[in-house]
Amino acid sequence: MNIVNIIEEIEKVDGEIYERLSPRRSAMKDFYNMGKKVALAAMPLALGSMFNKAYGQTLPTAVVDTLNFALTLEYLEYNFYNHAVVAAPGLIPSGLPLTAITNIRDHEKAHVDLLKGALGSSASTSGPMAYADFDFTAKGTFQDVYTNYATFLAVAQAFEDTGVRAYKGQATAIKGTAYLTVALQIHSVEARHAAHIRTMRAANGVTIKPWISLGPGGSSNDSGVSAADPVYAGENNTVQSNVNIVGINGNTGVTTAAAAECFDEPLAKADVLTIASLFIK
Repeated sequence: MNIVNIIEEIEKVDGEIYERLSPRRSAMKDFYNMGKKVALAAMPLALGSMFNKAYGQTLPTAVVDTLNFALTLEYLEYNFYNHAVVAAPGLIPSGLPLTAITNIRDHEKAHVDLLKGALGSSASTSGPMAYADFDFTAKGTFQDVYTNYATFLAVAQAFEDTGVRAYKGQATAIKGTAYLTVALQIHSVEARHAAHIRTMRAANGVTIKPWISLGPGGSSNDSGVSAADPVYAGENNTVQSNVNIVGINGNTGVTTAAAAECFDEPLAKADVLTIASLFIK
């Protein structure tokens, strides 16, 4: 979840959100550039200020619900990585692997703080969600997620690939708005995270590419874990703009696998919710 997804979701319950923010486009542009100029810790206050100016001191209930749901998803990812770093000694090899996972953990913590800053006193009354609020074994499917480094990376891959597809799923909804550029910037960073997790799996002995490719039997699930099928549903698509890319223009080198790898597919919000529900108690 990110600022673009949040505003797009709020639009579904408040069709005037863009009108509320439109007179302040200059201020919002400054906000989007803030990451280059101001410490990340200051951004939650900036986001909170932006929503307060749009709505006044009290956020509508529907908007609060949307932001709190986004906060739940960010808590899920933060707790997944944080537990691995601080409570599963020896799980992640020291050196570059541990540094990479720690950095991703810190990014998720920044997202949590951003949403808490936007919600202010409207944040979920249950307080910060902790590791105990989630089931990262997915009801026993990944029983050894915190004792087996290979399983941990497989679950991390599923999370990251889901995130990349979810961001792409919002692109058409914000086409023609000031938020598309921001979405693409965030999407590219998330894609780098996904590629890095895949590289870590390759270094751990898994035969896998840095991008989504066809798995066994022509499935788009290349994670090696059947429970991750919903994450990769539709990624074996070879038709783009009503044109089948396989063997296009008589090029026999463009195989089904190559055609599927050439394009990433979006993931709808409902599908993201289905995937996330496996890990939320």
